[in-house]
Order: sequence, then structure tokens, then C-alpha cells
Amino acid sequence: MTWPDESRIPTDEPGLRHALAHGAADLVVSPAPYAAIISDGRGLRRHRTAARTALAVTMVVVPALTLALLPGRHPAPPPGPSSAASSAASSAASSAAPQDSKVVMPTGPAASLTKDRDTKAGPIMVTTLAGPKSGVTGQVWVWLPPQYSDPKYAKFGFPVLTLYAGGQSNGYNTWTDDQLPIQEIDAQLAQQDQAHPFIMIMPVQNLTGDENRSLDCSDIPGQPKMGTWLSQDVPDFVRANFRTLKGRDSWGLMGAATGAFCSAKLALQHPDLYAAAVPIDGYFKADSTLWQGHQAEQDANSPDVLVSQSKADVRMLATAGGANADEVKLVKDWAAKAAAPTEIDYYEQPGGKDLTTDFEKLIPMALEWLTKNLTGPQSDS
Repeated sequence: MTWPDESRIPTDEPGLRHALAHGAADLVVSPAPYAAIISDGRGLRRHRTAARTALAVTMVVVPALTLALLPGRHPAPPPGPSSAASSAASSAASSAAPQDSKVVMPTGPAASLTKDRDTKAGPIMVTTLAGPKSGVTGQVWVWLPPQYSDPKYAKFGFPVLTLYAGGQSNGYNTWTDDQLPIQEIDAQLAQQDQAHPFIMIMPVQNLTGDENRSLDCSDIPGQPKMGTWLSQDVPDFVRANFRTLKGRDSWGLMGAATGAFCSAKLALQHPDLYAAAVPIDGYFKADSTLWQGHQAEQDANSPDVLVSQSKADVRMLATAGGANADEVKLVKDWAAKAAAPTEIDYYEQPGGKDLTTDFEKLIPMALEWLTKNLTGPQSDS
């Protein structure tokens, strides 16, 4: 997988000129982009009461599960760029691609994206999305890999990775601030042919920082339809604004702590939309106090119930921090419930704790695993 060195900003793709104006041209990623690990994670899980226990841990393989991963895995090379590559289709382009087409060009309308902050791998943009299907309005952050703005890849569609944050995700977001530098790590790994260059989408999961108003990435009766917003409005926004690929095989999910719950739940509920997910140090029960009086709906949104009932053809990598025996048991027991066609790989991080410093160490492995299980950039030529 060889990407060209030059990186120029396109001038005619709808909605992206201003989004990339400060962007990713002449990207240089430092040899060690993982060095700056910042902060120890502020309340990333709502309910963490177990005492931390020091364990001498190695990787554990759950019986009947397969962990087909780990360093040295390289993605298959994508098709070479077309010599006649030009800019993407305009926002008026038809959403109906030819039957044999792989690439879905953006259909518009173009969202208003503004720069949230710069990274060494280009800017993180943000917009406010008013979801027509859910009625929910919330923020969505976007990062485009450097390859996306290269004119030689103007006809390529890119894989999409949606990231869910720990805690409420409202007021701060560990994937968009400098705590978890996943954008720099992905750019570095893509240059080393070890990861796909992913479009990264980072939506809020709650409309307030109040934990008593947590929405569990779900449509809780009588509450804002956050599940619909995340599973329908957000993907529709992505397809309207960016070059993606047809089908689910290039769409993945990832989250830590509370975000792990969301990624596992949405993958099990929507296998037509997503092929793979990485829940990091998660819990698996819908536990918002807003479910009171709606037990059936609560169960229908709990991954611990869904996993044993699921017929979802999805694959997941579930991780647990080895320093917490209760977490190890929780995640291992949940992963062991999976039955075909659902597959769950399990990885135990030696000495890992529920901290962003430990979550950050898992990012390279997670991106390599997602690269192995999702389709990379493709063109129709």
C-alpha cells in the first residue's frame, strides 16, 4: 500500500475547500507520534467501583474465539491511482451509483465545517448536525486523512471509522482533544503500510454533561432519539459530504469505556451498516436511570443481552485492562457468549487500567485489527 508523497488541497469538491484550508498539505508526522500521552482520563466510565488488582498477565485467548491480529500484519495494497484522477463529483451528483461501482461520491448538501483544532496530521473539523430522522441536534467532529485531499485519489472512496468517547462525551471528547492522538497514529501507520487511512467521525453521545441524563446511545422512550441520530443521521451526513464506499465492509466503530458500550451495541444492532467494532475496556449493560419503567427496551439496547441473541455478521475486538480482575472477567465472559456469525476476539492488556494513557497504547493494535477486517480505499478505475 503505497501512497504518493504530494498532498494538495482540492479546489472543487463540495464542502471541503474551507474544511481543509488549514489542512493536511505537506504533512510530516514525527517518527514517534505516540510520545505525547496527556491526562489520565476524567471519569471515562460512569460506574467503576472495583478495586484495581495488580496481575501478572499475558494475552488470554477465550475458548472458541480467535485472535487473528497483532504486529506485522499488513493490509493488501489498494488499487493504484488513476492517471486521469480528477476532483470528486459535485454536491448535485446522484446518490445512485452504478451497480458495479465501489465508490459513493458525496451527494450534498454540503455541511458547514469549521476547524476545531490542528493536529500534526491535519485539522479536526466540527459541525452541528440537525438530524432529520431523529430530531436530535448535536456536534460531530471530522478528521480526513492526508490521502483524502491528494488529487491522485480524488476518485477513491475511503473507509469510515466512527469513534465514541468515554464518559458523557459532552464538554470534552477524548478522540478530539489531545488525550488520544489517534489521527497522528493513523497517519503514521498508513505511511508505514500498516493501517488504512480512515475518515474519522466523532459524534457526541449525550446532549448534556449530566450523567443523570445519559442516553446510552439509544432511543430511550420519552427521550431524544440518540440511537437513531447515531445510526442513521450521522452516517447519512458522512455519505452526503465525503467519498465513501458502497456497502458495510468499509464501516467500523471504536470506543473506550462508555464508548465501548456504544460501539458494541450499535454493531450488534446494525450489522447492515457496520462490519467491525473495537470496544476498549467496556461494560455491556444499558444502565441509564432514564430507562426506568422500560425494561424490555432497556434489554433490547444492552450488549450483554444482544450478544447471546445476535445473528449479526460482525466481528469485534474486545479488550480488557489486566490490572482489574473484575473488568477482565466482565469482558471475557461477554466475549465468550458470542456465537456465529458474530465473532469476538479478546485481548487482555498486561497491567492495563481504565486510563487514557493505557487506551492510547492500544490504538496502533486496534487500527491494524480494523485494517485487517475492513476494506481500504478503492476506486472504480
